[in-house]
Order: sequence, then structure tokens, then C-alpha cells
Amino acid sequence: MPHRTIPGARGRVRPITVLGDRVLREPCRDVTDFGPELARLVEDMFATMYAARGVGLAANQVGEPLRVFVYDCPDDEDVRHLGHVVNPRLVAADGVVLRGPEGCLSLPGLEAGTERYDRAVVEGFTVQGEPVRVEGTGWFARCLQHECDHLAGGLYVDHLSGWRRRRALRQAARAPWGR
Repeated sequence: MPHRTIPGARGRVRPITVLGDRVLREPCRDVTDFGPELARLVEDMFATMYAARGVGLAANQVGEPLRVFVYDCPDDEDVRHLGHVVNPRLVAADGVVLRGPEGCLSLPGLEAGTERYDRAVVEGFTVQGEPVRVEGTGWFARCLQHECDHLAGGLYVDHLSGWRRRRALRQAARAPWGR
């Protein structure tokens, strides 16, 4: 078996931005420099995601308004998906719309039933600038859609309506980090 480094092993854990921070609500910029700084950012993002016990993390969640996300997320068949996407574009979100539990590292401790498609396709690049296409179903499709929303300045609570939205925003306002 070939030896591979563990993503994030050389990264540093960064503080995670929370609801109310402007960087979460502004569209992120495209990455234009595929150099060592980008590679360091991706390593730091993996380290931060693992430290927070997340399955995905967008760059603006660590205060960097760049179009990058990382993931280590299973699908509904418990197949592990591990990687990153630079300048991602959600090229397909289709199939059945399912309401399922969704949380976010930027809204720690909160969760709400959120509607998402059960299939998603994202295209973008690796840190080396190589094209990449990522397809996901089930839980992993939810993750891909969630991270793409972040890079457009969106949060899962934006997909909620009525009492679900009011409850989530009320819980966020009462949370220690929401004050």
C-alpha cells in the first residue's frame, strides 16, 4: 500500500467564524494563485475541520474569503469521500429532495431539518490547478451543496422557512457564541 500523508497533519487549527461574522455572508473570491499559500490554507482547513469534528469546511469559515472547501464525508452507503475543491461550481443538484438533519461548524451545537437534493456534482480544481469533478449522493451530496452555499455567502438556515427558520435563529441568538 502506498504511503500517503494524512490531510491536515501539517496544518494548524484556525479559529472558526460564527454566524454574525460578515465574511460568512459575502461571496468568496476565485483563487488565482495556486502556490504554497493555497496548499497551506488547505492543510489548515483539514486540521481545523478535524479538530472541530466536522465533515466539511469552507475557507470563509476560517476567515479567508476564497473559493475553497475541504471534506471528509461518508455517503449514505458509508463510503468515505475525502478531498478538496478550489473554485468549485455546483454543476448539478438533482434527484429527490430530502429533508434531513443539517448542522454547521459556524453555528455550533445547532441543527435543523433542511431540504437538499440527494445528488450533487461539483467541478473545480485541486491545489495544483488540476481539474477535478466530484459526484455525491445522499449525505455526501448534502455536504457538497452546503459547502458551495458557504462560498456564495449562504448558510443552511437560508434554506429554512417558517417555524424551522425562526427556531434556528432564536437558538443562535441564545447561544453563547451568538451574543
